[in-house]
Amino acid sequence: MRRTWRWILGVLVAIVLLAVLVLWLLLRGSLAELDGERPLPGLASKVTVERDALGVVTITAGNKADALRALGSVHAQERYFEMDLMRRSAAGELSALFGAKAIEADKRMRVHRLRARTEAHLQDALGSDPAAVRAYVDGVNQGLGSLAVRPWAYLLLRQAPRPWQASDSVLAGLAMYADLQDPSNQSELALQRIRAVVPPALYALLAHDGSEWDAPLAGAARGNAPLPDASQLDLRTLKAPTGAAAEDADAVGSNNFAVAGALTADGRAIVADDMHLGLRAPSLWFRVRLRYPDPQAAGGQVDVSGFSLPGVPAVIVGSNGHVAWGFTNSYIDTADFRTEPADAAVTVHEERIVVAGAADVRFPVRETAWGPILHTHADGSGDALRWVAQLPGAVRMDFADMARAADLDQALQIADHAGIPAQNLVIGDRSGRIAWRLIGARPDRGPGCAPWPIRSDAAPSLVDPASHRLWTANSRVVDEATLATVGNGGYDLGARGRQIRDLLATQEHFDEHDLLAIQLDDRAVFLQRWWVLLHQVVEHSDDPALKRLGTASSHWDGRAAIDSVSYRVVREFRTQVLDTLTDALLAPARAPLGEDFLAPRLSQLEGVAWPMLQQRPANLLPPAYTSWDALLADAARRTEAELSAQGPLAHRSWGERNTAAICHPVARALPAFASRWLCMPADPLPGDRDMPRVQTPAFGASQRMVVSPGHEADGIVHMPGGQSGHPLSPYWGAGHEDWVHGRPTPFLPGKAQHTLTLLPAR
Repeated sequence: MRRTWRWILGVLVAIVLLAVLVLWLLLRGSLAELDGERPLPGLASKVTVERDALGVVTITAGNKADALRALGSVHAQERYFEMDLMRRSAAGELSALFGAKAIEADKRMRVHRLRARTEAHLQDALGSDPAAVRAYVDGVNQGLGSLAVRPWAYLLLRQAPRPWQASDSVLAGLAMYADLQDPSNQSELALQRIRAVVPPALYALLAHDGSEWDAPLAGAARGNAPLPDASQLDLRTLKAPTGAAAEDADAVGSNNFAVAGALTADGRAIVADDMHLGLRAPSLWFRVRLRYPDPQAAGGQVDVSGFSLPGVPAVIVGSNGHVAWGFTNSYIDTADFRTEPADAAVTVHEERIVVAGAADVRFPVRETAWGPILHTHADGSGDALRWVAQLPGAVRMDFADMARAADLDQALQIADHAGIPAQNLVIGDRSGRIAWRLIGARPDRGPGCAPWPIRSDAAPSLVDPASHRLWTANSRVVDEATLATVGNGGYDLGARGRQIRDLLATQEHFDEHDLLAIQLDDRAVFLQRWWVLLHQVVEHSDDPALKRLGTASSHWDGRAAIDSVSYRVVREFRTQVLDTLTDALLAPARAPLGEDFLAPRLSQLEGVAWPMLQQRPANLLPPAYTSWDALLADAARRTEAELSAQGPLAHRSWGERNTAAICHPVARALPAFASRWLCMPADPLPGDRDMPRVQTPAFGASQRMVVSPGHEADGIVHMPGGQSGHPLSPYWGAGHEDWVHGRPTPFLPGKAQHTLTLLPAR
């Protein structure tokens, strides 16, 4: 019997080992090719693909089409699944991979019918060099097809990858629209509805669009909101049920700033850029250097390094030896609702959502000449949305021409034809000049109610500023007159931009490390006054809970450092206060609107809340409280209770709260013990939202770059999550620790460790 059990156990162990071996071989079968030679049909001549220690790719080719064909092959082998998610998220086709759980997400995007619109205007979207785009597409499919096994995520989902098409590259660009802009335009519609049911003075507070923290490139700070008196608004007399809430979403965007040659030792312009987006493993971006002859480029040669977006045949931000450029999200107004009457002319498009493991879902999309109807009212009328991403020209591949720009003026000419989401472009050239320009698709609103087209030319700009400094950080950049034209799409509080502006003003000479230091600045300048306010509350109270809170936060270290308890306490106190004020300001709209109530994003609430707390007007005191002191004390008690529930207050550091949760998109579908293999380490992270070093658990700097055109060897770069989407790759997570700790990594690729030679097919 003992021998029998030993035999059975041996067989079971052998089966397990065999299963592990088969799984390991399957996983390894989808690793990218790093060395050797292989044919790549369509090449005109040999192409080399080199990888350095971090997996940064250098592609050297004989022409642009060959370089992009090779780039497509590399993108596919390292990132095909992530590319697939980009196109599917824009088109509303995720359910075909993930099943019924993705249906609602698909409906939110399918209503815009971006795939159908893209295919209807594909030639315009491909730009002036469609052959180069198609070479990239062919390279993608060839790279995917040359893998021994389909990418590992498809094995897990029991799905097969679908071939890449030229329209998919356009959809990858449209996915960035969906990420950087709100496809539902909720805040604008929310404020429209609120305006109709609340007193004008209350609406003015909710819609106030600035604060004393504003730091525009042109014009003055808007300043804090003037507070109405009791004759204009009295919250105590309004019927106001509690429970309303505002959105507290991260401001998707970036920091970028630049100094001109007048502020550097040798006349170089330096550009810094860090784009703030959702964080994942692998990174959204893919680092690459492209080198090839081009008669239209300066010196007849393209040599461009930076960050590419897998799925798109271009370097999105970077430097080409002549110009360096970076982006922040502009937050101009790129969408408008219009109420359509019940008898409006409507076209119904029957969309079919394919669902893995279930029947297809029929989804009718009702559309007027203005746009698709997103909301229908009881009387049959509807809210139709016109959004720039829906229109021809929203994506054009011509921005790839930035790789050949010879100087600032030529780069700005290319930018005028950029089919990308509206961005703040900051650019510097080899001669030391710098410029800001609003680029990308924006509404061309004219008189009357005719549906507006889009345009990207004749954009606002600031070239060669007298201060020799530029900065943008998703807050208001332009003056009053320009803002009236481009509109406010929910731009961010100005605190982050002001901190960058003020740091730039403290020096007269800069190098790359000085600009990196600004990117890594985690000083809590914005919260200093909130710490003072909190201690005014606790010092005048005998409540033991408040005394404990005061003791825990007694030392104000002034930074969002991982070991800071005071930062975490003060941040939570501010959140509790603002939640209370938000509830009071929005509650009067909740009852009359009922199910039509939508929560706006009140990004400028600081400019309303702070004067309320300083002036403490009785007419604006939330009705649940007898005094402003009582409100602040209650917020402090809630702060203490929430943090104490997690353990002793003295141990509630910011790093405990701000711990990285950067994972592969499929990790959430796996049990915890398995998903940890698809995540970056759970490092405590310094930084936060309202300071240059933007870092939260799964949101923050998706890359950092500091570079001077012509001096790329002195440039600095960071990227979280690594180059490869394969957990067995040596480049899974490569460079991530440098991003966590802010250690400088060279902008240019290092010495080649692997070389793959791609040959024309015989």
